[in-house]
Amino acid sequence: MTDAPDPQSPKRTLPRGIWVLGFVSLMMDVSSEMIHSLLPLFLVTSLGASAAVLGLIEGLAEAVALIIKIFSGALSDYLGRRKGLALLGYGLSAATKPLFALAGTPMAVLAARLADRVGKGIRGAPRDALIADMTPPEKRGAAFGLRQSLDTIGAFLGPLMATGLMLLWAGDFRAIFWVALAPALLAVSLLGFGIKEPPHAGDGKRTNPLKAAALKQLSPAFWRVAVIGAIFALARFSEAFLLLRATGEGLPIAYAPLVMVAMNIVYALSAYPFGWLSDRLSRERLLMLGLFVLIAADVVLASAAHWGLVFVGVSLWGLHMGMTQGLMAAMVATTAPADLRGTAFGFFNLLSGIAMLAASVAAGLIWDKLGPNYTFYAGAGFCVLALLALVMPSRSRA
Repeated sequence: MTDAPDPQSPKRTLPRGIWVLGFVSLMMDVSSEMIHSLLPLFLVTSLGASAAVLGLIEGLAEAVALIIKIFSGALSDYLGRRKGLALLGYGLSAATKPLFALAGTPMAVLAARLADRVGKGIRGAPRDALIADMTPPEKRGAAFGLRQSLDTIGAFLGPLMATGLMLLWAGDFRAIFWVALAPALLAVSLLGFGIKEPPHAGDGKRTNPLKAAALKQLSPAFWRVAVIGAIFALARFSEAFLLLRATGEGLPIAYAPLVMVAMNIVYALSAYPFGWLSDRLSRERLLMLGLFVLIAADVVLASAAHWGLVFVGVSLWGLHMGMTQGLMAAMVATTAPADLRGTAFGFFNLLSGIAMLAASVAAGLIWDKLGPNYTFYAGAGFCVLALLALVMPSRSRA
């Protein structure tokens, strides 16, 4: 793949395709978050699921998405093309939206979540590699930050719409799940007609990027970033527990999606500025700062005795996400060879997926056995482990 930016873009601006991909993410996140901001409450109140079952569903769903990225990323490297796989992934996620409205048991919700996350897994690594392919190296932090900001705008518009519809339709979960199909279809259409993939820069020969000889090209610097990303995933379990924490402290169920609105507003406002900063400052120092913010969020959430304080913790959680998520993606792009970027993003997400599954299952068990306070204190403990991993000396810095 080429590193050259879109020739139609001004030299000092980000390529047009980055904006298009950002709006594709925005529309799909409006759709997904309309459902996901209500799904934990739908499972617990309508279908009778426990916190442990919720943690298992969320952990499995996110892990499946992240693990599948390794294969879709490697396939995009093998084919030398990214857009087709991204389009397939977005299309599959759109097709699964009606399954949530039809689900009658927690296992049916699990099946719908897994199918939806398979779509996310297929599209994720090729899309991220496509962003790196379209953007010059000195602007990648800003590009990933912009895509993340637009994505996160969708992530707070979705819950905001869900809140309004919950009030309008007297808490009809299933009707809202049907409405979520519309923005998903718009996202697929925008990707299909709005993106022109840059030409493949290789010699046309196809090699298996998962063979040992190819994987040796992934540097120790990349693997260090991948391990740090996995430890970050352990420290930050499923956001479904933020919703349970707020409603457990007295927030009415109809207003529960506002938890995700608050988190994602902060996330959206911070992702691009910190992505821009990461092109100019030490990325590892910014990651350390983000971990201190997550520790503060966990402490506030663990000690909160009113839903108003939960919103403070949720806002800090969103700031942590904005500070770290685009930055980690830029670090992967920087430390991976151009012809193995899809594979690199896949391995990064494989390790993160395993960690996310473990963290979400553990969070659910701790919640059921010891209570929500200990769940968030455990998250703070994993933040300390991530800090130790960052301060360990390495021969090559990202």
